[in-house]
Amino acid sequence: MLPQAAHACATCGCTLSTDAATGYSTASGWRINIDYTYIDQDQLRHGSSKATPEQVVNQPSAPSLGGGEIEKGTTNRYINVGATYRFNVDWGVTFIVPYVMRDHATYGTQLQPYTPAESAPDQISGAHVSGLGDAKILASYQGFLPTHNLGVQFGVKLPTGHYGGQALDGNLVGHPVTFNTGPQVGQSLDTSLQAGTGSTDLIAGAYYFQPVSQNFDAFVNGQFQAAVKENLDNPGADYRPGNIASISFGLRYEAHANWVPQLQINWLHKTADQGFLADTPDTEGTVAYLSPGISGSLSKNLQVYAFVQVPIYSHLQGYQLFPGWTGTVGVSMKL
Repeated sequence: MLPQAAHACATCGCTLSTDAATGYSTASGWRINIDYTYIDQDQLRHGSSKATPEQVVNQPSAPSLGGGEIEKGTTNRYINVGATYRFNVDWGVTFIVPYVMRDHATYGTQLQPYTPAESAPDQISGAHVSGLGDAKILASYQGFLPTHNLGVQFGVKLPTGHYGGQALDGNLVGHPVTFNTGPQVGQSLDTSLQAGTGSTDLIAGAYYFQPVSQNFDAFVNGQFQAAVKENLDNPGADYRPGNIASISFGLRYEAHANWVPQLQINWLHKTADQGFLADTPDTEGTVAYLSPGISGSLSKNLQVYAFVQVPIYSHLQGYQLFPGWTGTVGVSMKL
């Protein structure tokens, strides 16, 4: 089992089911998976439609603030390295370590009323994140049925990535990345955009896969993740990431021995982040993606795959950056 990548926000689009991409396996031994995901969040959205800087400021998601932050864009690149060891057809364990590369640009917060000068090029501040993200350890069991095609997974996300933010007193807490260009140089990047969340999360999920005809296999899986311990837990410097629930289902066309076209639908809901360091009004949302792709067998033990994810639904609280598409390529090898 190779679960979905870590989520930086409700709209990041890291929802692809990579275990289904290469086909669920009951073979004992080690399997290594490496994938690369590209997500360019270049659309400012509110609810299910596009938004403008004027809306952000004059119709803020938190009216008591008297304005809002005009974000320009976030480009995410993730490299996920996963290792799965199956003890037998029933039990397995997976280790996943992500490497996060993120570039974020913002015009900063503007108070009402909106003026175009506040979204001029000289107002852009930029930050670059590069480092290990939060690792996951998950166990899976699929011994419920004689066919071994129904399974559950349970595990933990660890706070291995750098995390932090700017506390109420103005001091930096944790080890946050700060803006390195523009008017906000030296100030902390949003806590939700750091490489890690600083939280320990519990993860539970289930999956089922089944041939539905001579040439088609179907699958469905779901996963829930919730923080149970936060390292950022002091008054004026606290942060808890929102809970994440995801469901994926799809079809694999198995008529060809070496190439398997497939289609997934990926749904995700994230609740709002909480705490002083959280952007609570702008971090909740529900998204769905249509994800066509293909996997290929280069040899008996080596597979490659590629997917494009196209958003088909979004309902975002507040104002958030959203991608027009995402792409993932990967390789999976049985040792």
